[in-house]
Amino acid sequence: MGAFDVDLFVIGGGSGGVRAARIAAGYGAKVMLAEEHRLGGTCVIRGCVPKKLMVYASRFRDEFEDAAGFGWSVPEARFDWATLIKNKDAEIARLEGVYRANLEKAGVDIADVRAVIEDAQTVRLATGARVRARVVLVAVGAHPTLEPPIPGGEHGITSNEVFHLERLPQRILVVGAGYIAVEFAGIFAGLGSAVTLLHRGDKLLRGFDDDVRVALAEAYAKRGISLALNRTAARIEKRQDGALDVTLSDGGVLAVDQVLVATGRRPNTSGLGLAAAGITVDEVGAIPVDGYSRTLTPSIYAVGDVTNRANLTPVAIREGHAFADTVFGGKPTMVDYELIPTAVFSTPEIGVIGHSEAAARALCGEVDVYKDGFRAMKATLSGRDERVLMKVVVEKATDKVVGVHIMGHGAGEMIQLAGIAVTMGAAKADFDRTIAVHPTAAEELVTMRTPTPQPS
Repeated sequence: MGAFDVDLFVIGGGSGGVRAARIAAGYGAKVMLAEEHRLGGTCVIRGCVPKKLMVYASRFRDEFEDAAGFGWSVPEARFDWATLIKNKDAEIARLEGVYRANLEKAGVDIADVRAVIEDAQTVRLATGARVRARVVLVAVGAHPTLEPPIPGGEHGITSNEVFHLERLPQRILVVGAGYIAVEFAGIFAGLGSAVTLLHRGDKLLRGFDDDVRVALAEAYAKRGISLALNRTAARIEKRQDGALDVTLSDGGVLAVDQVLVATGRRPNTSGLGLAAAGITVDEVGAIPVDGYSRTLTPSIYAVGDVTNRANLTPVAIREGHAFADTVFGGKPTMVDYELIPTAVFSTPEIGVIGHSEAAARALCGEVDVYKDGFRAMKATLSGRDERVLMKVVVEKATDKVVGVHIMGHGAGEMIQLAGIAVTMGAAKADFDRTIAVHPTAAEELVTMRTPTPQPS
C-alpha cells in the first residue's frame, strides 16, 4: 500500500457501508470502518427493523378481534408499551452485535468514533488519529428533520425519538404522508392511540398509484384514523399539563399528547469535511455521484441515503456491494434503479414494483390495466371490513408487465416474488399461464384476464 494505511476507509456503519466493507475485505482489501453511533445505521437501530417489530405488535389487536368469528373466545387483551420497547431494544442490541461480529469476521477494523475527511485520501478520527486511505467511502445516511419550521416546532418529535417514548400516547398527530408517516399512523392506531394524520396534499403516499393512494385513505378512515388533508400545522403550544395544542392552517386546533413529524430527511453531510476534498453537496446536502457511486474527487465514493438517489435500505446495500465489486473486485457494476420492489408497512400493507398507471401511460403510451378489489377470505368469517386491491399495468404494444400494485395482508411478501418476474421482463401472457395457488389472495395476480374498462 505504500503511503496508505488502508485500502478502504468507510465512514458510516449502516447497511450500505457495512456491505461495502465486508465485500471489499472479501476481495482482499485492508478495510477500516468508523461509526460514531451504533453499528447497523438507521435501518437496524432506528428504522425499518424496530418499526416492523412495532407493526407486528400493532396487528395483534385485529387478530384478537378476528378470532371470535372462527370460534375462539379470547379474554380482553391488554397492551403494555414498556414490554414492547424493552423487547424491541433487546432485539436491536442483538442485531447490532451480529453486525459487529460479521465485520470482525471479515477482517474489518472498526473504530467506534466520528470520522471526518481532511483531504481526498485522509480521514481524521475523533481521537485525533489520522488514517490515509487509497479509497474513502462515505455512507453516513440521513437524519429526520422537523420541517418546515413553525413556532413551537421543537415540541414535536421525529422518527428517531418515537422508538424511545416512555409511554404510549393516548392522542397523537402524525405530520406527513410518506412511508414513515403512514406506517406510524397505522402502528399507533393499532396499539390504541387516537391518531390524526395531517398532510398538506389531498392524497397519501405521493408517487404511488392513485388507486393505491385512495384505497389506503379509505382503509385508514375505516380504522378510525382521522385524515386531515389539504392542511398544515401552523403552531404548536405546550400546556402546563404537558399536552400539546396544534393550530392548523385552517384555524382549527387539535389537542394531542404527541406530535410526530415525518415530513422529510436530510443527508448527514454537515461538518463532514467534504469541501476539503473538493466535493460540493447539492441543495439538500446530498453528495453528487456517478453511476459507479464515485464523486468528482476520484478517490472518494458515496452510497446510500447520503446521495439522495433511492433512499431505501436494500438500495443502499446494493450500492455498497456494487461499489466493492467495481473498485476492489474488478467487476464494474452499476445499480439499476428502474425497477425497485418496495413495501409500505401500513395496515393494510402495500407492495409495489414498477410504474403507476399514470406514469406508465406517460412513458409507454397505451396500456392495459387489470384491477380487482375484493374482501379477503379471512374477513368472511372475522367480519372485518377490509379490502384487498390487486392491480397489474401492462404495456399494450409489447404485453410487458410494467407495474404491479398490491394492498392487503402479505403485500410485502407478495411483491418480492412478483418483483422477480417483473425484473425479468415478464409479459402478461407469462402471468396468465402461471397456475394459480388456491385459495390465496395472490392468485388474483395470475387470474385477471379482462382489462378494466377505462373512463372515456
